Amino acid sequence: MARQEATYAGAALAGRLGDLPGWGERDGAIERTYTTGGWPVTIMLVNAIAFLAEAADHHPDLSVSWGQVVVRLNTHSAGGITDKDIELARAIERQALWRPEGGALTGTTKKWVSGDAAAS
Repeated sequence: MARQEATYAGAALAGRLGDLPGWGERDGAIERTYTTGGWPVTIMLVNAIAFLAEAADHHPDLSVSWGQVVVRLNTHSAGGITDKDIELARAIERQALWRPEGGALTGTTKKWVSGDAAAS
């Protein structure tokens, strides 16, 4: 018989989200809003999230608009938030907010992805 996955909420979840600023618990899922520089960047971010989700075989709910992507993760089969959600959130966060740090890559000067829902 398959073992039930542990689910997290409240203080137990908050401890696991400590290294994921911007991610929080909402209605039985963890959620994060990313603001983008507009439609082309939004679609690139959605595609990056889709790539990670498919590789992980764990798929978030996405709300997509012109300059914003809202990511919601929970594990339906476990009835809550599991390690799968937290690990995928970490992967999404690394990808979405990655910027070059020195070296040959200088980074874009265009408006890009921000973890600050008020920024664009």
